[in-house]
Amino acid sequence: MNSRKKKGSKKGSDSEEKRMSGGHILVKALLDEGVDTVFGYPGGVVLELYDALYKTPKLRHILVRHEQGATHAADGYARATGKPGVVIVTSGPGATNTVTGIATAYMDSVPIVVFTGQVPSSMIGNDAFQEADIIGITRPITKHSYLVRDVCQLRQVMHEAFYIATTGRPGPVLVDIPKDVLFSKTIYESPKSLKLPGYNPVYEGNLYQIEKAVRLINEAKRPLIYAGGGVIQGNADQELKELVFKSGIPITTTLLGLGAFPEDHPLSLGMVGMHGTWAANMAIMECDVLVAIGARFDDRVTGKLENFSTKSKKIHVDIDPSCISKNVHVDVPIVGHAKNILPQLTTLITRQNCTEWLETIQQWKREHPLMYDTPKNGYISPQFIIRKCSEITKKEAIVVTDVGQNQMWAAQYYSFCRSRSILSSGGLGTMGYGLPAAIGAAIGCPDRTVLCITGDGGFQMNSQEMATAVNYNLPIKIILLNNGYLGMVRQWQDLFFCKRYSHTQIGNKNLDYVKLAESYGAVGIRITQSEGVKQALMESYNVNDRPVLMEFVISPEENVYPMVPAGASLNEMIEGQTLD
Repeated sequence: MNSRKKKGSKKGSDSEEKRMSGGHILVKALLDEGVDTVFGYPGGVVLELYDALYKTPKLRHILVRHEQGATHAADGYARATGKPGVVIVTSGPGATNTVTGIATAYMDSVPIVVFTGQVPSSMIGNDAFQEADIIGITRPITKHSYLVRDVCQLRQVMHEAFYIATTGRPGPVLVDIPKDVLFSKTIYESPKSLKLPGYNPVYEGNLYQIEKAVRLINEAKRPLIYAGGGVIQGNADQELKELVFKSGIPITTTLLGLGAFPEDHPLSLGMVGMHGTWAANMAIMECDVLVAIGARFDDRVTGKLENFSTKSKKIHVDIDPSCISKNVHVDVPIVGHAKNILPQLTTLITRQNCTEWLETIQQWKREHPLMYDTPKNGYISPQFIIRKCSEITKKEAIVVTDVGQNQMWAAQYYSFCRSRSILSSGGLGTMGYGLPAAIGAAIGCPDRTVLCITGDGGFQMNSQEMATAVNYNLPIKIILLNNGYLGMVRQWQDLFFCKRYSHTQIGNKNLDYVKLAESYGAVGIRITQSEGVKQALMESYNVNDRPVLMEFVISPEENVYPMVPAGASLNEMIEGQTLD
């Protein structure tokens, strides 16, 4: 009898040893998913999870200075690497501070998984301390969300979250975990397979639709490819190049599609849309077949919808069926993954005989290049600064922008020739995105130069993340274009409100950005003359253990051109000044 008791006792002990707390299960599942980096900020209800992180040195935790910074950093990490970004925050304000970053990722189809702590299950709905219905708050801006009520569900939910975030059209997934679930224990086993009823992304295009598209393309006299961020998210940039090279069809890209095709190639027209090139916008309006790939026909691209590309038959390749004919009716929809569909198109199409069309496009390029004036008042031209950045980095940097004029100048004047080289908030237009996203990019791609191009308005929204960049010795080169205004808003007031600059001047005469950078432990440089631009950029390259903030003083009333006014058609562009 005694031996039986000992045997039973040992069995029970072995079973107990295999049991893990919810916090440790979460960390184990992250490792099983291949995660090596998380961005977060601790709090009371997630202490069990942070204790598990303390015991798991293989999982690198980046401590940000604000939860919004965590989501933007995870977003930048995901865009730069192609791997999902991971965020861990506490309940209540910790969770609600992630909302803007989640919405940013959702609008741009970026795979991030956000883990939020929640009050104990028994207190949910009782207005407990730091309780917030983060599931309800974020439901419209997540691809999917979970509230984990039982620790036994946690392992399955963890793996489902990563599967949903990274498959089909990527996007953010939120997992809300009550405190008692993080402390409860169960045995962890990796799920052998994942089958989610009702969730079956289509990856292979319909052959009949592909053949129909090929016939349209082969008969076209003025074909045009319009590529969006889906090409980059789907890692289909090489397949896109092969299609363009074989067909000889000119190509324009959206803001988030920049880099999918080298912009220094003769067939590239640059960016399309509100601040796109003359050639790109006119080609959209004059083409007879428009091939949209991984793009969603958003309003900043289409301009006045009823006048958008009315002369063309439209082909749309997209993995998300809900995007097709949502804004613009298309003649040939092809649902599936661009990486699979583009090679089929390339195999079947013939070399296009569109010499006259290409000559017209080249004429547009010659007669309407991107233009800007050299400031005559002692300020530095922001366009000149961006061109120098492109030249010095040999078009190889990861360029992370904020939102506004700085974003558009970067898109126009940095020559993007490599996929995943521009990280920018496109759909939501989130000021404050630049610096924390640059941190994520620098963490994910330590061997690449990371430029953060920002304005004085956007920089101040998340400037506290300078402390994060310094703490992790990240040699980010911050290009701060200081015009003392909320530049893009002021531009609209200039053009459409008779220069009534209502509450857009943020000059902050007493704010010294150089001293601010130095107070964090970074390097600060102020440049006020064009002659100092190249020297400052070269100096920044000699600093490899901390960020360098370069404040470039630019004209307060410099505008971004070309510009399609709101409600106008793409061929109704306001052009810029004289060529520099």
